[in-house]
Amino acid sequence: MRGEAKDLPKAVVPSVLKAARLLDVLAASREPVALGKLAARLALPKSSTLGLCTSLALAGLLRRFDDGSYHLGTHLVDLAHAYLARTDTTREFDQAVNALTALDEEGAVLAIRDGTDVVYIACRNGTRPIGVTYRIGMRLPVSCTASGKALISTLADAEIRRLFRGKRLPRLTENSCGSVGALLEQLHEARAHGFARDDEETHEGMYCVGVPIVDPDGGPVLAAVAVSMLKARAGKRKEERTVQTLKQLARRLQMPLKLLR
Repeated sequence: MRGEAKDLPKAVVPSVLKAARLLDVLAASREPVALGKLAARLALPKSSTLGLCTSLALAGLLRRFDDGSYHLGTHLVDLAHAYLARTDTTREFDQAVNALTALDEEGAVLAIRDGTDVVYIACRNGTRPIGVTYRIGMRLPVSCTASGKALISTLADAEIRRLFRGKRLPRLTENSCGSVGALLEQLHEARAHGFARDDEETHEGMYCVGVPIVDPDGGPVLAAVAVSMLKARAGKRKEERTVQTLKQLARRLQMPLKLLR
């Protein structure tokens, strides 16, 4: 686990390493975690864990719920945004999106996969309200999102079954994909056409298309780009134009992302 080593530098503050471990534990959990369970997972006394939680909550890094459980605090989003906004990846994305006038009205995102979640590492919200405001660090299920499905479309069916083994597919709307079998059908179509769809699966009235950014040297997929629009504006010709623009965007980002790995 982070911070565990036989020979730590003299200047290391053990309580800071314990706080980092605590944040890691909460980051791995979708649900808030009770104090007792946190203490057990960290192998720390309950009183020490309470001290860490109280300090981190005061700093906005944790949120304490009424039942005494804890999860990550909103200040972490601010820190992530500040970090990612200064990375070359974000700058490359902003420059590439701004150069493509076809995307002026639409929201665009750059995403990577973390397990069964998609994480947005760069985004630009469009000028038309679509019901979702994207932000850097935002997570959504890969099975509901165009960017997520574009990312896992590069995996073999057996890998996808392993990824979701023992897990329920989350449903954000009535249209969200409800089974691994149905998801695989969508992914087969995504592989055949080179893009994935989110047809009101993340938010009612919203339609998205996503394209994977593949490694030019044949390595694992680098990321995915996606565009969101109002379902009422998502005709066949609009979709075709958007997909072509996304593929152009993916090609622009391919080498910068490869070099940043």
